[in-house]
Amino acid sequence: MLDTWTLLIIDDCAADRKIYRRYLLKDPHQCYKILEADCAEEGLALCQKEHCDVILLDFCLPDMSGLELFDRMQQEIFETSVPVIMLTGRGDEEVAVQAMKRGALDYLVKQHLTQDVLQLAVRNAIKQSCLQAQLIKTQERQRLIATTALRIRQSLNLEQILNTAVAEVQQLLKCDRVMVYQFATDTDGKIVASSAESYCTVALCDRVGAGDWGLGTGDKGTRRQGRQTDRGLMTKEEFTQSPIPYIYELGLCNCINLKEQFNTKPNLVVPINLSNNGNPTPKLWGLLIAHQNSGERQWQTDDAEMLNEVSVQLAIAIQQAELLAQTQAALAKEKQLNVFKSQIITTVSHEYRTPLTSILAAASTLVKHSQQLDESKQQRFLGIIEQKARYMSKLVDNMLLVNQLELEKPKLQPISVDLLQFFSDLLEQERETIGDRHELIFKVTGNHHGFWGDRGLLQQIFINLMSNAIKYSPDGGNVEFQLVGKESEAVFYIKDQGIGIPMADQENLFQSFSRGSNVDTIPGTGLGLAIAKACVELHNGSITLSSEVGQGTKVTVNLPKICPTSQLSSSST
Repeated sequence: MLDTWTLLIIDDCAADRKIYRRYLLKDPHQCYKILEADCAEEGLALCQKEHCDVILLDFCLPDMSGLELFDRMQQEIFETSVPVIMLTGRGDEEVAVQAMKRGALDYLVKQHLTQDVLQLAVRNAIKQSCLQAQLIKTQERQRLIATTALRIRQSLNLEQILNTAVAEVQQLLKCDRVMVYQFATDTDGKIVASSAESYCTVALCDRVGAGDWGLGTGDKGTRRQGRQTDRGLMTKEEFTQSPIPYIYELGLCNCINLKEQFNTKPNLVVPINLSNNGNPTPKLWGLLIAHQNSGERQWQTDDAEMLNEVSVQLAIAIQQAELLAQTQAALAKEKQLNVFKSQIITTVSHEYRTPLTSILAAASTLVKHSQQLDESKQQRFLGIIEQKARYMSKLVDNMLLVNQLELEKPKLQPISVDLLQFFSDLLEQERETIGDRHELIFKVTGNHHGFWGDRGLLQQIFINLMSNAIKYSPDGGNVEFQLVGKESEAVFYIKDQGIGIPMADQENLFQSFSRGSNVDTIPGTGLGLAIAKACVELHNGSITLSSEVGQGTKVTVNLPKICPTSQLSSSST
């Protein structure tokens, strides 16, 4: 079906108007709605009332010349250029030049006018007008896209980029709402930005993967890149370049929430594709969705192209933001590592000096005066050497362990653990070394069976907490260890009667190299609680501390009986 074009004939000669009408209505290539006016004022009135696609304007009119009328129409009516074909009964070149200078598209002499000449002139005028309008529209679109892209890329903060994008695109397309939907690697995707102030986050389905988009691996391992719609399979190239008119065409029609959210109203959807480390197949990051909730909206090709171009700019901005975030994370990790190394050097140089001095003094005494020393004094000096050497060895072990826990994040290796037997054995070992000033008390309540954990990490938790309880109770006293078995977790407490910890120091005590301000000359590195906390967190547990100066300290550890990776570990062994 042909489009209908509105054409206005302004000529005071009725016979000429009739001829023009007859010629144009016989045009097999165009369909016209023809308006007529016999004077300039009537022509102006019709132009103000009706939109005209082409005007046939006679040079000689009874109330003013065609050139004067043309000037008035340009000044008073036309916001955009409407093609005007000037008609005259005389072949006056001067009139033709004046008309063309004013912007007339063509100039025809009545006495030479034929049906074919008029039809061709009007068709050419319409064609040129359409091209001009398309050029203006394209230039305006490019200007708007460039402005939008500039605003999107003025920030390197991902959240700000996405919020700016949806706001700008909404203004660009003049639609009700624009959203950015991001796919997640292992969980549902979600709407991460919306131009509406209040909106519901919807899940595409229980788990969304590349296969749901027809981008997965096909039969016999062949890569089949495309998506199935009611029009057949769309290739990956088409998918990355073409808009998707409705969400349900993406092969996600079983997603009830999404259908209720988008399926009843027209939506325009384009993919947001990121470059994939040199791979020719881009990475599908998410979707840019334009949503029209009110009234009727027929999306045009220009709308789709505009949304596509914005999605390209948005993809560039997203990649820049992600690259910046990765760089900042790497710099932060490097800074953390440098600080950690500095703390290690400072701690080692400080903590090694005192025991090393004691070792050297004891060894020197034994070498120089061994013949004058009786056996008990010799054993005492040998005991000092052994004790200080063990302390230095433990210091090195702790440094290596903290490095592993904080920077390398070791994987949990859980097995079934009999907590009662496990802690009983550790307490017996502790009793052999603590001396007479401290008494270890062991209490057990509840069901302690069915626990899975990493024995090495559990031992580190116990040793560091118990060592702190004894070390910071220099006057001796009871150290109580209580194991409480619950249905889904195991809880144990270590409580001492030592010097306690000032309230101001308690907040930072679980950080590496942090110690209480009241430790005085008691040796230590400030690593024990940091190690214990890291080991507890690897079990998905929690650790808390309560203390009063001079009243002692109580540390509470809560560990889930079944840690998340225990079943996987047990099934593979």
